[in-house]
Amino acid sequence: MASADLRDELNCSICLNIYTDPVMLPCGHNFCETCHKSVLDIQEGSGVYSCPECRAEFVDRPALIRNRKLRNIAERFVSTHPENGGTGISCTYCIHFPVPAVKSCLLCEASLCDNHLKVHSKSSEHVLTEPTTSAKKRICPLHKEPLKYYCYVDASCICASCCLAGQHRRHKVELVSEAFEKKKEKLKNYLQTLPLKREETTKKVQSLQDHKNEMIKKAVVETERVTVLFRDIRERLESLENRVLAEISKQEDNISLHISDLIQQLERKEDELSENIRHTEELCNINDPITFLQVFCCPEREDNKESEGIDIKVPYVRVMDGDQISETLLTGLADIVTGIGSRIHWQETTDMLLDINTASNNVSVSEDRKTVSWTSGDQLRSHTPERFHGYQVLSTRRFPSGRYYWDVEVSESGSWRVGVAYPSIGRKGNQFWIGNNNKSWCLWRWNNAYSVRHDSNGIDLLHHPSCQRIRISLDYEAGHLSFFELSNPIKHLHTFNTTFSEPLHAAFWVWKDTLRGNSWVKMIN
Repeated sequence: MASADLRDELNCSICLNIYTDPVMLPCGHNFCETCHKSVLDIQEGSGVYSCPECRAEFVDRPALIRNRKLRNIAERFVSTHPENGGTGISCTYCIHFPVPAVKSCLLCEASLCDNHLKVHSKSSEHVLTEPTTSAKKRICPLHKEPLKYYCYVDASCICASCCLAGQHRRHKVELVSEAFEKKKEKLKNYLQTLPLKREETTKKVQSLQDHKNEMIKKAVVETERVTVLFRDIRERLESLENRVLAEISKQEDNISLHISDLIQQLERKEDELSENIRHTEELCNINDPITFLQVFCCPEREDNKESEGIDIKVPYVRVMDGDQISETLLTGLADIVTGIGSRIHWQETTDMLLDINTASNNVSVSEDRKTVSWTSGDQLRSHTPERFHGYQVLSTRRFPSGRYYWDVEVSESGSWRVGVAYPSIGRKGNQFWIGNNNKSWCLWRWNNAYSVRHDSNGIDLLHHPSCQRIRISLDYEAGHLSFFELSNPIKHLHTFNTTFSEPLHAAFWVWKDTLRGNSWVKMIN
């Protein structure tokens, strides 16, 4: 009883639980800090604060003083007087203060401490179990009997009546304890597989993270490359602009100087004509015949007389040479395009042909050696070391270096693979299909979906086929092999990043489809 009385003294009057971080008001009453803060927040709007216990009022919001002594007492009481014996369940019949339960009766649906267990009925109807708060769950709701058996058919716990005469009759059943051990053992076995799966998932996450980081690094490199490229383009364009403007200025200066010379010549001619007009007017004003004829017959005057009939020709005036300006502009632009193109150029492969010596006997090659398709008939080609035994063919063109791309048209039906392979790839067995070994890389269409493969490792692509034209781009030195779908707009499907150690050949693999027809791949320009 003393323990119960002490508990009453340690209970907060707001939450009715043992104090947590108790604080004291000026009136001397204690409350949990969070409890009383919430009360003060509610009272804040009224302008008057009061103690929840004695109703003492405070004009200003009272300061909360931590009661460390009371906190230590409360914490010690909780540590020495747990509400239960570690199970979280107290005796149903101990009403004055909590006492840990040691058993639960399924029939009574009650929990018992040691004292009440001694006086409890010993009848077999009163089934005792470990302390539980879910006694109802351990009783059959139909027969009100303890659940002693487990039905494997319905995956449920049942009582003896359910097993003998109920709906679970003739079902496979076991004692709950036996089923528990089996299920638990099975769960433990499953648990042993989870770390491995988690490790695999972690590796996949890390792989994706590495791929993401690699893409970020590549984006940085590509951004820098494009930035430098456009900076160079701007510098070249600015230089070209200056050259063209200089050419225009040069022509302007030359033509201006030429026109200025012509103007000076014409101005001198104008002065001479003005002087001639003045002398001629003087002659016209002479009335004495002797004087007029003596002056008019002067050689100088005769020259003037003769020159009166000479026409003054308009001099040739030079004009701006637009063709020269355009030529300078076009030549400069062509140089820029050529210089920039050499840095980003990918050479189109137009002379690609299929190597009939590598084609397997279950693929058909067109006469122009541009198309390969699956066939059910044996092509009866001679068996040579170069020939594949199944479904694929290489190109005659080899790529030991450089940047190239080639386009293919593919069938909507069937399954196909396009990619590249070393000439040393094996010829027998599906382990040497392109993508299934470390000597080849491919894009694979199967079941209306894309995946990429190398060394038997595949990555499923999110993008679904939407176009029948595929571009394969190869940058041998950089170790990049990229696949694009030539839709509108062009979609980048995937890029392999590796280091090539042998010359490469374009590789093609085709397969039948009993439902939608056979597959084919055609090289196009």
